[in-house]
Amino acid sequence: MTTEARGLHTHVLTSLGLAITAGEYPPGSVLRTDELAQRFDVSRTVVREVVRVLESMHLVESRRRVGVTVRPAEQWNVYDPQVIRWRLAGADRPRQLRSLTVLRSAIEPVAAGLAARLATPAQCADLTEQALGMVATSRGRRLEAYLVHDVAFHRIVLNASGNEMFARLGDVVAEVLAGRTHHQVMFPDPDPAAVTLHVRVAEAIRERDAEKAERLTREIAVGALQELDVLAP
Repeated sequence: MTTEARGLHTHVLTSLGLAITAGEYPPGSVLRTDELAQRFDVSRTVVREVVRVLESMHLVESRRRVGVTVRPAEQWNVYDPQVIRWRLAGADRPRQLRSLTVLRSAIEPVAAGLAARLATPAQCADLTEQALGMVATSRGRRLEAYLVHDVAFHRIVLNASGNEMFARLGDVVAEVLAGRTHHQVMFPDPDPAAVTLHVRVAEAIRERDAEKAERLTREIAVGALQELDVLAP
């Protein structure tokens, strides 16, 4: 696929993904390949490729003699990072953020407890480095720089848990954290207490204190939910 074709593919995919997840095409709506090709001024081949991607996310399904039909929201692959990104860009952002943050609060404390037992010395060192990076970037409205360390920190915890199911949620957590930053659902500078908690989690994991790591990570999750009450009620 040429660079131009990839650009067209991305444009059509993003436009349709945003429209479907925002409810502009209600469940049962039929998307015609010819009409989409004309609307976006692209070939039918590009449209078919986009439809295949949307099908893989369970946003649509193709039916012979009917066309491409939008599926109900309960059938979507809500763990797909792109679906999360599109939903966070829409009007339903507060509910989506809360749903994902509740998911994190259920998974990450357990993952941290496991990481305290199973993390390698290299993972412990990397976790400490990312926590200190969060401290260094937590002032001066440096949210993008802070985000890099924040995402890396939580990926390490999930990976260090030794549970491959938890590890696969790294992309989900990354989208939640990025969505909060890019849609201004963050204070201009992160909460100092939350930053300190991340440092203490890294210490607890390095010290192999599973109970403490789990408890502190749960405090982070509770704080994140409380921030949403203020910033995205």
